[in-house]
Amino acid sequence: MAIATMTTPLPISFFPFLLLIPAICFTICHANSNLLCIQSEREALLKFKNDLIDPSNRLSSWVEGRDCCEWIGVFCQNSTGHVHQLHLASPLSAPDFDTPPAEWEAYYNSVLGGKVNPSLLELKHLSSLDLSNNNFSSIQIPKFGAIPHNLGNLSKLQYLDLGGNYLGDLERVTFKLPSLLELHLSGCGLHPSSISVNSSKSLVILDLSWNRFSPVPKWIFSLHGLVSIDLRFNYLEGPIPDYFGNFSFLEVLDLSGNSFDSSIPNSLYSLNRLQFLSVRGNQLQGTISSAIGNLSSITHLDLSYNYMLEGRLPTSLEYLCKLKEMDLSYNKIEGGISEILQSLSRCCLGSLESLDMSNNQLYGHLTDQLGQFKNLSYLSLAQNKISGPIPSSIEELSSLKFFDVSENQLNGTFPLSFGQLESLETLDFMNNLLEGVVLETHFSNLTRLTTLTASHNRLRFEPNSSWIPPFQCEIIELVDWHLGPKFPQWLKFQKKLFVLDISDAGISDVMPTWFLNLPTQFEYLNLSFNQLTGGISYLNVRDIVDLRSNQFRGPLPRVFKNLRHLILSNNSFSGSLFELVCNSSSGELMEVLYIDKNLILGEIPDCWNHWQDLGLLDLGSNNLTGKIPPSLGHINLTVLNLRNNSMFGELPSILQNSSLTMLDLSENHFNGSVPAWIGDNSSLLRIISLRSNNFDGHIPHKIFDLLNLQNLDLAHNNISGTIPKCFRKLYSMANRNNRENYMYVSEGLYLSALLVLKGRQDEYGATLGLVTSIDLSTNSLTGEIPKEIGRLVELRSLNLSGNLLTGNIPDNIGNMKLMESLDLSMNRLNGEIPLSFSNLNFLNHFNVSYNNLTGQIPTSTQLQSFENYSYMGNHLCGPPLTKNCSTKDFSTEVENNGSSGEGSKVNGLYVSIVLGFVMGFWGVVAPLFFIRPWRHAYYRKLDHIGAKLYVFWATMDM
Repeated sequence: MAIATMTTPLPISFFPFLLLIPAICFTICHANSNLLCIQSEREALLKFKNDLIDPSNRLSSWVEGRDCCEWIGVFCQNSTGHVHQLHLASPLSAPDFDTPPAEWEAYYNSVLGGKVNPSLLELKHLSSLDLSNNNFSSIQIPKFGAIPHNLGNLSKLQYLDLGGNYLGDLERVTFKLPSLLELHLSGCGLHPSSISVNSSKSLVILDLSWNRFSPVPKWIFSLHGLVSIDLRFNYLEGPIPDYFGNFSFLEVLDLSGNSFDSSIPNSLYSLNRLQFLSVRGNQLQGTISSAIGNLSSITHLDLSYNYMLEGRLPTSLEYLCKLKEMDLSYNKIEGGISEILQSLSRCCLGSLESLDMSNNQLYGHLTDQLGQFKNLSYLSLAQNKISGPIPSSIEELSSLKFFDVSENQLNGTFPLSFGQLESLETLDFMNNLLEGVVLETHFSNLTRLTTLTASHNRLRFEPNSSWIPPFQCEIIELVDWHLGPKFPQWLKFQKKLFVLDISDAGISDVMPTWFLNLPTQFEYLNLSFNQLTGGISYLNVRDIVDLRSNQFRGPLPRVFKNLRHLILSNNSFSGSLFELVCNSSSGELMEVLYIDKNLILGEIPDCWNHWQDLGLLDLGSNNLTGKIPPSLGHINLTVLNLRNNSMFGELPSILQNSSLTMLDLSENHFNGSVPAWIGDNSSLLRIISLRSNNFDGHIPHKIFDLLNLQNLDLAHNNISGTIPKCFRKLYSMANRNNRENYMYVSEGLYLSALLVLKGRQDEYGATLGLVTSIDLSTNSLTGEIPKEIGRLVELRSLNLSGNLLTGNIPDNIGNMKLMESLDLSMNRLNGEIPLSFSNLNFLNHFNVSYNNLTGQIPTSTQLQSFENYSYMGNHLCGPPLTKNCSTKDFSTEVENNGSSGEGSKVNGLYVSIVLGFVMGFWGVVAPLFFIRPWRHAYYRKLDHIGAKLYVFWATMDM
């Protein structure tokens, strides 16, 4: 019996699985043979890791048993498995200095530190090594140059970047890497004796930026194959070496941020392969040679911020046919803007993308030729002297993103064609002479606009109340525009706004609540010099607020805790300072607090200890009472202004701990003596005003030790004694120096002060830095005017009136030739007016009245131009007085010092007055008291006259 054998066939669906088996086996075998890194190299890397400090555990993947080719930062060759690239640069760049602490902490946690183990040199196939922006030092990095035989182990290294590590302690190191193509040592603190490079046959890119080289290391010029040289931000000075012209392959040369002070050498212009040239931020001078036309390959040209490059641009610019970016800003280049555009248009109409010629001396008009630069995306011509209208051809610049013509003399209207620039992001034409009406259509297609800066023109913008702008701006500055009288409703649609300045915009309206409740948080808000009313409960601004010169009322607003500047001057805010000052969440970062000219009342609270950054405090012209609180002395104030209040008490000595530039306590009720510590305070005090108080005692000598003192006002007090003679230390009043018009005291702020000069009180701001004055008037000072005062040759105003000064007027006051105001009136001065006063050619206010001066008024243009009252109450003669000095009567009067003659006249006058009073009283007034009929008749007569007058005026009205 035969047995049949049956075989069950495999299902078709099982075949794909069978096919996977050899594929999986192949993959595993391939991985085992090619992807596992070399054992010796893995061990070298682990030794390297063991000596590192890794706060963020970046190298957590570097563990035994794992394929090192899969470790972070490690790259292996596919064919051999050898490590050929090691990229361990910090993933975060160093933050700016004012970055929040959290970002700095994250940066420090991201960097590697510790020691670089020499085991790294065992990676013999390494072609790229990047350890940049970490925290290694020259002590911790293997001394490649000191161990030249070890460098042979890195003979294949082509790329080396140690930038951002401090290597300033390196001794002489020579890089002899035969295959090296790129060497990056930026920001390593290197100096001329630190390193040299001997890879003349291979090196192509050399980056030595942000170091301390001076001069240019000579070994650089032996590297003839260099294509890129970066030496920016070193200490290079003198002329630019001609040797740079020998780099025939050079395409990139960056010498910016140094101190080269020659003209641009023609050797640079011979580099016809050069594509990028920057000498920005040096001190180069002279003109730009026509040889610049030889840079036929140049695409980026930056000669900006040299300040001394001058003259006209050569027409050879027309040969720069590949030019994409040209920056010549902040120089003294002159010429017509239309001629420059004409030269550029001949060859690079299609290539030019960025043109910056701001801060030069260009003039002329912009023409329609501007619209031909079709690819232009950046154009800045700010701070020149360009006039005329903005051409309508601007609409043809469809790629334009940045347009700045601010601070020129452009006139005419704001072209409607701007509304067609769909790519425009920044529009700045502030400080020009544009006028007319701006319409909604001016902005119709500006959907990408983020910055609109157009202040200080003569423009009016009153869109429909329902207008919704097509843009979402971050910065809007429209100072001096006419935007009112209603508050601009279109601002409610700006959700990204963080800078807004619509000051002096003719707005007279109640501050809308929707504006105070905008979701955006402002960095800078300026609504000053309008007529806004209403109350403000909270200001959601984190940096600067300026609401001065409006009509805001109610209590002071709550502010964001990080606010730096709060300016509420010249409003009607009322209530006390307690809520603002003593709230622990405000004031911690405040630098400027101006609440002057309001209705604040009560005492200044004593809780300033947490206002440690406060420098400027102005609470003047309020209704404050009480004493200066001690805690104000615990902060380092630069400006303290409490003028025109009702404060009292002596000045606390704790104020001497501040670094005051200005101290104004005038028009209060402070008493006691002027404290000597004001002179000990520092040499920083420039303005002291204690005017109109109740100070007594003597003027402390130390107050004249303040080198920088420019304005001293102690007038209208009860100060006695003599004027100190120690004027020689008042340097700013005695010496010519380069004072600026403004006294800058903080970012974007300059000091202003109320000074009494030339007989009137004015506020000085824009010219305060040029004003020098001393006012000691209306006190009880005695003795003579010190002759030493004549040393103050820079003094513009001197007022010693209303005292008890005696003696002669010092002759050397005539040496103070810049004097504009001199008042010595109402004293007991005698003698003659010094002849030297004829040298005071700038004098426009002069008064010596009511003294005992004699003789002829010196002849000069100025002294004869004043009215008689400037000389009255003396015994003077000559023009402008009518008394003739040659008459006998005047001579006799002067000889007798006016004693007998004047005395007789005065006595006769007094006798006449007394007799007249007696006769008038007893002849007319007395009978009315004692004779009743006379009194009744007198009153009836008065009634009769009154009735007639009433009838007369009633008739006139009809």
